[in-house]
Amino acid sequence: MGVTIVENQPVERIKKIGKILDDKKTGTGLCPIHDFLNHFANKWSMLVVLNLGYAGKPRFSELKNMITGISQRMLTVTLRSLEEDGLVLRKLYAEIPPRAEYELTPLGKSLLDVMMSLGEWASKHEAEITKARKQFRKANNGLRKK
Repeated sequence: MGVTIVENQPVERIKKIGKILDDKKTGTGLCPIHDFLNHFANKWSMLVVLNLGYAGKPRFSELKNMITGISQRMLTVTLRSLEEDGLVLRKLYAEIPPRAEYELTPLGKSLLDVMMSLGEWASKHEAEITKARKQFRKANNGLRKK
């Protein structure tokens, strides 16, 4: 491994982090991940992407039934947002009654791969995270970090 800097992190990791934090790529003054998370990191988007990855090409009602607690309006808003970002494709069929199916685009599928890695990480470290939260609350008189 190469020379290390900043708390013994490998140089390559520091370079990769630097690229992620580069604010010149989006034109928004935000690093690319911050710009993406501003639009994507909410209660429902990740669940919609995961369920589309699982179900393939569900209809709206099928997708709504798969996601406990999501309202019809919130699913509509979330799907439109994901469609705007190029992550979801909505296919309309000229039938009576009208029918629409939703599926992940290639870009959405590439995001799904990243989310699956994140999910695997979360599952692997769930006990450790739960233990850390309990220790934090105990040390801080039951207060949750906000």
